[in-house]
Amino acid sequence: MPSFYYQGRSANGDPVKGVVEGNSKSAVLTSLKRQSIIPTIIEPAKGSKNKDKEKNSAADAIGDFFGKKKVGIDELIMFSRQMYALTRSGIPLIRAINGLADASRSEVLGDILRDISRTLTQGSTLSNAFRAHPDIFGDLFVSMIAMGESTGRLDTAFSQLISHLELEKDTRKKIKSATRYPMIVTIAMIIGLVIINVMVVPAFSSIFEKLGADLPLPTIVLISTSNFMINYWWLIVFVSIASVIAFIRWKRTPEGLLKWDELVLKIPILGGVFERIALGRFARPLAMMLSSGVPLLQALKVSSRTVGNEYIGQGIEGMLNGIERGESLLSTASSSGLFNSLILQMIAVGEETGNVSDLLTDIADFYDQEVEYDLKRLAESLEPILLVFMGFMVLVLALGVFLPMWELGSAFG
Repeated sequence: MPSFYYQGRSANGDPVKGVVEGNSKSAVLTSLKRQSIIPTIIEPAKGSKNKDKEKNSAADAIGDFFGKKKVGIDELIMFSRQMYALTRSGIPLIRAINGLADASRSEVLGDILRDISRTLTQGSTLSNAFRAHPDIFGDLFVSMIAMGESTGRLDTAFSQLISHLELEKDTRKKIKSATRYPMIVTIAMIIGLVIINVMVVPAFSSIFEKLGADLPLPTIVLISTSNFMINYWWLIVFVSIASVIAFIRWKRTPEGLLKWDELVLKIPILGGVFERIALGRFARPLAMMLSSGVPLLQALKVSSRTVGNEYIGQGIEGMLNGIERGESLLSTASSSGLFNSLILQMIAVGEETGNVSDLLTDIADFYDQEVEYDLKRLAESLEPILLVFMGFMVLVLALGVFLPMWELGSAFG
């Protein structure tokens, strides 16, 4: 039977942790509930014989590359809208979730909702039932549901989640739209390089060999590259697949993810866009939770996990130490080095007026406007780089193919 590590609080509010055995996270959650323990973290213990963790790492990486079945953001938005309507109308939760599970078009979401219904039947709260599925319902989702349960306003919690998810969907759509043109051009150039090296260069190579002339350096390089691609295509494919798998496995480690997210922020042109997207994802959920009554420390911790960048997330978590020491939000934000002077001034005004959540919403709107402007100019910024690269390709091809012809023409003349 697999083992699970848990952290939580006892009935007296004291922090507790340990390792228990269970068939699933839901079973562990039920067992802890009987012991009057409210868990905050439940995850497979290291060394556990959990069958889900016994998969081959390479197979997992291939599955990640080609895509596994998961619940998309559109399905989460629709689920939140349905829950908002059902909770607002006063329908019992178990009945509502069972109905949504049967009507769901997503098999994955339907199975998860049935598991949540079983957990609720066993006496668990809705937030703890969602917490048992962290891959689908993140910390922000669970925290907002928990706050809705404590205040008796689940409909308001789902309404705020709908707004957050729709903004996230809109941001993703803008990113895809901005990167579509550079991706198409890059793929077209790669296909063009393959066709040139496999079909065009060999034809000229046979002509040059028959003539027996001394070939210039660009032509030798071009022919050598073509011969290598034709004779060792299997090696190129193998190295490419192995590199992708190795990269995915490295990125799945905590150290690899942290280093990669740090490198992403340093990419010319794109790094600044990703940074502003991450900070916008931090400010808006933080404002949403503070306005709902979530304590600042808990709101900071949850919002640090919604930014989508581990490096920035750790910087935000570093602010928690200052808050715990009694420092102001302005002081910790300034020492983190993540925010510019304009944002720091807005935070200062928010603390002075007591409207931190409203000012954080303004900060999120500011970042959203900056991101929208950056994404509109992204294609224009990348276009010169792509043109230079295409020009270099044409130059190499021209020198490699036509230079020997010019020399042979001069010789015949």
